[in-house]
Amino acid sequence: MVIVTSTICKQDLMAIGYKEHTARSLICQAKAIMVQNGYPFYNNRRLGLVPTEVVESIIGTKLQCESRVINDDK
Repeated sequence: MVIVTSTICKQDLMAIGYKEHTARSLICQAKAIMVQNGYPFYNNRRLGLVPTEVVESIIGTKLQCESRVINDDK
């Protein structure tokens, strides 16, 4: 089984080339947007994953990052 996620975290942004503070700021902004859009789940300090589309809307460009693939060979 292969699962491709459509979320992004601070480490993913840093792997693309963003500095740590910038990546953290983007995640924080994305979480605030998600809360404004009616998703109170994102009002959690421990949550570090946000939808990639929200980050892309903040920076104004499409992100070229490798999708995470999980193989489950059971």
